[in-house]
Amino acid sequence: MEGSRSNSHLQSIIDAISSSDVVESRIQLLKKLEDLDLSCKSELISLVESLTVSALRFFSFLMLCLSSVILFEYEASAFNFHSCITILLVAVKRIEKDKADCLAQFLTLEVKASVWCRKHLKMTLMSIQESQEEEHSNLFFQLLLDAVKFSAASFSALARYPLSEEKALMNTVENFILEQLNLMNELVSEIQRIREFGPEILKAVQMVIDAMIKFCEVHSQALDREFSGEDFDLTSSAVNHVINVHKYIIEKLCELGTIAAKGGGGLVTILNVSWKGVFTLLQLGNGVLASKVNIAGIILNLVSLVMEPLKCAAATWSSVTNEAVSASEARRIFLPVKFFLINAVKISCLYPCQAYLVHKEISLCVLTISTYKVSLSNEKLLGTVAEAITELLETTCLDLVKCILNTTDLKQDLKLGIMDLLFTSERCSHPDGDPSNCFRIDPMNGIFNTNCEDMKDAKTLLLGRINFLLNLLRHSFDLSDDTKLLITTKLDGLLDILVQEDVYASVLLLQVPFLYFSGKTTELKWQPLFSSLVHALKTFMVAVSSSCAWLELQSFLLDNLLHPHFLCWDIVMELWCFMLRYADDGLVNDVISNFFSVMKFLASSELVLDHSSALRKMARCITMLLTYGAHSKLNEICESIFIQDKSRSSTVIWAALILEGFPLNLLSEKIKNIAIQSMIHDYLNFIGSFDETSMLALSSRVIGLPVFSASTTIQSIKLSTSDIDVRTLKFLLALLRSYKLSGVEKVKGFCRKLISETLVIISCMKHLYASSEMEEVILELEKLFISGPTASDALLYECKSGLVPFLAGLAHIKMIETDDNAKSCAVWELYHMLFKERHWAFIHLGLTAFGYFAARTSCDELWRFVPQNAALSYDLESGKHVNEEGFMLEFKIFLEKEMALLTVTPSAEQLALLMKEGLLLKDKFNTLLKSCGKGIECKSMEIDEGPSSRKRKLPEGISKGMELLKNGLKFMRQGLSLLEANHVDSRELHNKLLSHFSGLEDEIDRLDSQGGLLGTRISRALVDCSKAWGKVETNYRISCTCCISVQKLRRQSSINGKATVTDTILFSELSNLKMSSEISKIFSRWFQWTQSVQILISILVLIFFPFFTVFMSLLPPPDQLYGIEYEVRVINGFTNNSSLPLVIWCASKDSDIGGRALQEHDDFSWLVKTNFWITTTSQFSCTVKLDRTRRSFDAFKVPRDIYRCSAFRKCSWLVMEDGFYFSDDEVNWKKEFSW
Repeated sequence: MEGSRSNSHLQSIIDAISSSDVVESRIQLLKKLEDLDLSCKSELISLVESLTVSALRFFSFLMLCLSSVILFEYEASAFNFHSCITILLVAVKRIEKDKADCLAQFLTLEVKASVWCRKHLKMTLMSIQESQEEEHSNLFFQLLLDAVKFSAASFSALARYPLSEEKALMNTVENFILEQLNLMNELVSEIQRIREFGPEILKAVQMVIDAMIKFCEVHSQALDREFSGEDFDLTSSAVNHVINVHKYIIEKLCELGTIAAKGGGGLVTILNVSWKGVFTLLQLGNGVLASKVNIAGIILNLVSLVMEPLKCAAATWSSVTNEAVSASEARRIFLPVKFFLINAVKISCLYPCQAYLVHKEISLCVLTISTYKVSLSNEKLLGTVAEAITELLETTCLDLVKCILNTTDLKQDLKLGIMDLLFTSERCSHPDGDPSNCFRIDPMNGIFNTNCEDMKDAKTLLLGRINFLLNLLRHSFDLSDDTKLLITTKLDGLLDILVQEDVYASVLLLQVPFLYFSGKTTELKWQPLFSSLVHALKTFMVAVSSSCAWLELQSFLLDNLLHPHFLCWDIVMELWCFMLRYADDGLVNDVISNFFSVMKFLASSELVLDHSSALRKMARCITMLLTYGAHSKLNEICESIFIQDKSRSSTVIWAALILEGFPLNLLSEKIKNIAIQSMIHDYLNFIGSFDETSMLALSSRVIGLPVFSASTTIQSIKLSTSDIDVRTLKFLLALLRSYKLSGVEKVKGFCRKLISETLVIISCMKHLYASSEMEEVILELEKLFISGPTASDALLYECKSGLVPFLAGLAHIKMIETDDNAKSCAVWELYHMLFKERHWAFIHLGLTAFGYFAARTSCDELWRFVPQNAALSYDLESGKHVNEEGFMLEFKIFLEKEMALLTVTPSAEQLALLMKEGLLLKDKFNTLLKSCGKGIECKSMEIDEGPSSRKRKLPEGISKGMELLKNGLKFMRQGLSLLEANHVDSRELHNKLLSHFSGLEDEIDRLDSQGGLLGTRISRALVDCSKAWGKVETNYRISCTCCISVQKLRRQSSINGKATVTDTILFSELSNLKMSSEISKIFSRWFQWTQSVQILISILVLIFFPFFTVFMSLLPPPDQLYGIEYEVRVINGFTNNSSLPLVIWCASKDSDIGGRALQEHDDFSWLVKTNFWITTTSQFSCTVKLDRTRRSFDAFKVPRDIYRCSAFRKCSWLVMEDGFYFSDDEVNWKKEFSW
């Protein structure tokens, strides 16, 4: 009864609304619909349909009002607006309290309202511009606002009700969502033109987005609960509906966020809520959306939103050249950019595989930002911009790349492709041939106009690559082991980039801002790019020290130990020093000992006075390592030179170390005194026995070494006046006379070098200036350079570097300033000669010497030392006109610069000079690479792997002896056969003797076939390697290859020599055997039958003795054969047994070290100490078991491993799927056997 009564009441109201022509009456009737208590579904449907019909009628009337050229009556149209607004308000109230039975009808009403609002939004905005009447527009915007609120209420209602599988309702919901999203986008696009209703509409739009996201979250949770079982069907209609809804909302929210990003600061709220919604929705669905939504496109959109404001700001700032950009302005630009980067990072972390699809655009984005930061660091007015980029963007850019590189969803080769884009090692050429243009980069035409296709070859991004790699290295503790390994493989590319002249200049000169973390605070500091790069590499070394990338890093350090470019070499050596400074004593000893062994090898063939020789380069490396990394080894090195080894090679080694700045002051007092006294003794002996004949007799490699060593030592350590006496002056006079009288160019070349070094020695010993021979020395020097017949010798410039400090030291003697004093005139002329030089180096040296002289001399007439035609007296423009005051002005400027505080302030002039220097270094480096490309082959490599097929003929006497030995061994074997037949109970003794004789036969056959080939091979390898080391300037890696070749040959020689040791032991055993009387009788008969064999045995001993001697000479010292600890290490190299460990058990016959269960990349290591008797305690066997597969092997065997593990005293085994690999340095692995 109640239902029929309410139904009739509802129908009466609906009829009254339809028949009423009075707008006010309709509005009153519509308001009555708000409070009706309707429980029947049909009644609710009737109510909503009535509202829909009424709304359509009013919308039609308003359409005419808005589109007609002749406007209708304002009052009528206003009432219709109010009617529509009332309908929407009633709909909002009803949808909030009614059941879901009529939800589809409400959504249909909202769709129709949204469609009408979208159609007439632009028309209303146009009418506002054409007419000043705002009443109708205000009513429309009010209607629009209520429609948006109705949309928010509809989404809230959808979230309250469970997910429906009714197809019609699902289609209605999808259509409703699309229409609302389209309406939101258009409203936000035109929000600037909607005046007073703009803020309210934005709040309503935010309400719609919040309700929309909540609706998606609720239905996503319901979907998870409903389909959590095994029968979950991704193709079901409900699932497809939810996925479609999520897809529509995500795509439209991205569009909305993009519109808000371009709309200015007034849309910050919409910007935040839209992109937050995108990320929230992408988190839902358990990854199902990855294949349905274009996530890569979303990330690409965010990247473009990052680049656009940067490009606009760069264009604005590049046009402003007279005002500094404030920090607040820079932050205002970069804060939105950071927001987009953060969202890109969050989405990329969720879907790294989709982020990889746009890795080129991401790489270009981060490199562009990094490059722009470095380019701004050189601009004083834009320094705040560089600081803002560092503070706001740099870390986020790093996170964006790290989330892709650290993921386990990508294969290693895909990550390698990303690293190739970020850190390409390909050398780029200057597009216009002018290297200075690299620093005239216009951000609009250079950095920001680079595209993905040209990114790999873009020279403008090189500095950005350096800066980004630097930051990646600084944060390497956050990287995965795979990523660390990839970065390690790119360090060679880093050195290649540093060779480029523009990068070289920038790294040495620029200062760049970096963020440093101190506890919970961060601090922004400007640091030199070079020091920051070195610090980052050290941080990376610490980070990878416990990972699989450590072996690759060690290989990098070894490969570049002798890098031809000095900046790259300096960085590599800094890393070596850092490693040795904090490494354990065992590693330090191994590194220094092996490097010193290489130096000993080079001392026999390399020119010690050649600055670019391999010997000097190795000495430079060792000196630097000892000075800054391994202080503890200093005394040990000196003891090995002066106490343990006093050969000529030790003298050469010491000279090379001294010439490269060996730190004598760091030695203990005892060792330092021994070194100094040895140096002085050699020096005095050399100058005491000097003559031209001795120079011709001595090898060019060692001539004058004591003089060079003394010259370098005296400059670093103060010696007593009694150590260097007047004999040095007499030696200099002898050199000067020999140079003038000798007609042999070789002798003259030696004299020039010795004269220069001797002058340096004198300049450091002030007491020599007071000697009576000093005047004669000055006059002879004047004749040599100025008035004598040798003055025209162009090669005398080699002596001027030593002449300069000598002339400076003349301040310590008194001179008579008259024209008739020969000594004073000679000094004046020598200074005149120096100041007339036009080379910048000699000008600098001359000014330095004269400054020292002028500050200490007692001379009053200093003008006598300066010629009128000094190089600095000429004008710079023409170079022809002399200015009398020009020299003194330049001299004053020079002295002021010398006294000024040195500060690093980049300038265009300094950059240009450094770039010229870098270009020369790069040309030299490229020339060396071309020489490497032609191939300087090491001939010893041809015979490294196997014996030669050529058979050498032995001398006739030895050939006959070999024939006799073969015949004798035949008789001896017959005797052994007789022994076996007559004495069956002595089988053990017979087998032992038979094995020894078999070894003898094999050795004799080998000697006969090789004909002494082994010694020849070693000699050839040494000679060829010496040649390769001499050409190390051309191919610095060939030398390492040759050393490996020699080590292999030495191992081979050791293997071939074992038979000799075995034979010697056999003779000892035969002589000490205690045999029974019957066995003695049989042997006596046997020796009677083979009396001639005794002679042959003597011949055998005589032949084997030389080979044994050669073998022992090739062996390492006894202290390297026993009493040495070796590290044995077994590594699990499997890549697919994360759930199944590799079980290993190792033991010797006398001890058991137990077993381990090794996971991936785990290792099992122990120390083995050899002894003289080579007992079984130093021989270990291991059994490896994986699942049901088992294999045993000898992990350490003394006769085998003391040679092949001698380089680093490390025997490492890598167990992999395909077998067992061995290495003595954990860099180069060789497969020994399979499973």
